[in-house]
Amino acid sequence: MRVVMASAEVAPFARAGGLSDVVGALSKAMVDLGHEVTVFLPKYAMIDDAEYGIAPVSGVPPLKVPMGEGEEEVRLHECRMPGGEGVRVVLIEHTGYFDRPGLYMDPETGHGYEDEVQRYALFSRALIEASRALRLKPDVFHLNDHHTALAAVYLRDLYAGDGEVCGAGIVFSIHNLGYLGGFDKAALPSLGFPEDACVYGSPFEYRGGVSTLKLGIEYADYVNTVSEKYAIEISTDPEYGLGLEGVLAEKRDAGRLVGILNGVDYNVWDPSVDPLIPHAYSADDLSGKEKCKRALLERSGLGVDTGPALLGIVSRLADQKGFDLLREVADRIIDRGARLVVLGTGQKEYHDFLSDLASRREGLVAAHLLFDNELSHWIEAGSDMFVMPSRYEPCGLNQLYSLRYGTVPVVRATGGLADTVEDFDESEGTGVGFVFDEYDPEALFGAVERALLVYASADVWRGVVSRGMALDFSWPVSAGKYASLYEEAAEAARAHTSA
Repeated sequence: MRVVMASAEVAPFARAGGLSDVVGALSKAMVDLGHEVTVFLPKYAMIDDAEYGIAPVSGVPPLKVPMGEGEEEVRLHECRMPGGEGVRVVLIEHTGYFDRPGLYMDPETGHGYEDEVQRYALFSRALIEASRALRLKPDVFHLNDHHTALAAVYLRDLYAGDGEVCGAGIVFSIHNLGYLGGFDKAALPSLGFPEDACVYGSPFEYRGGVSTLKLGIEYADYVNTVSEKYAIEISTDPEYGLGLEGVLAEKRDAGRLVGILNGVDYNVWDPSVDPLIPHAYSADDLSGKEKCKRALLERSGLGVDTGPALLGIVSRLADQKGFDLLREVADRIIDRGARLVVLGTGQKEYHDFLSDLASRREGLVAAHLLFDNELSHWIEAGSDMFVMPSRYEPCGLNQLYSLRYGTVPVVRATGGLADTVEDFDESEGTGVGFVFDEYDPEALFGAVERALLVYASADVWRGVVSRGMALDFSWPVSAGKYASLYEEAAEAARAHTSA
């Protein structure tokens, strides 16, 4: 099949979270299955043209993209996906919208760009115009999260009779429903839609305003989330569905909402081949893991004693990720004999909490409040446990990375965490992690305490580590499910195009 994937971030070019890793890895996995894949993303200022061999697309002049009552000019650039030469990557350049120092946020103010909806509306329409100009004739558009959701609306409303693109199916992936892409209906004319499209009961209306994510759900042929449990949670429970559970339930009941668990690119995330960690190791020879732990301790200013348990966290510092729970019990965890290393950026209150904790518990807690891809690999390799006490978690990738690195996950039973981490049961000799159910600080502390008790028994702990490292979450199985979903979406598109 001919597949167009579109995302606001794609690894390794531009990264802010797991979305980038998923799109980068899935595109390569689809090519490995024999499909033709073109990935679109904005050409951000931080992308290094020379590093990736990015060059202007030959023979294609600047495109005039209609937006509202005017038009915007974009230029197309291209390269091949590193590690996946069969994937064509097309970057959309726009002077003003994408040549900024930050991806989603202004690094000087720490706030998101106020014209976010216009930026990604242009990207959404430009990728359609680019698909036409490049004569891609896709069988399916795979759109990801709210940034690209408007492409579904444009395809079905404004390009309904365009033979280059109108016959393509639309798959819309929700990686995190919490990011709704909300804006005021007064902005609709600037995007090419009348303001009165936003009326109660219409696809454009969401709690008095507009949500691009809701529009993606409404207009897509198929919607998928990144784990089976999360698909159930957001379509049945208002706490997770955020007012969209009814729309999602309709999709589910029609057989158009599915959960497909994310995979892992083990060419990137495997301690036996990872070039970013200081020492390689495998399930057959774990000696390198202790060396990685020592190196991480030294790098983080936590001494050199590899005996006490080291807990790692790599995360956005946000309410969703359970840092309010950690704040309540962090000192007790440290008093229990553990040490903690955290990497991430996000909400100021959690920056302040972690800075204070690291200051008060010097030599026991390290807070790396920045983005550092190499350090994220070090933490996966050097930690004994990886803590993810999420309020909700659509899929989660770090628990999957942790399992391969022999770093035992401590997680809350929600979304993809529940789907991938089996709780330890000593009597049965089963389980690969430590799971708690209630969103409660005492429940988190209880799970960590259980993990620390097992950690003290080296033989039992080695069994937990070995079972986790033996699990396989590689992309081929998940990619096969996406391929089936693409075929169904393309068939649905052909049916309503010919009707």
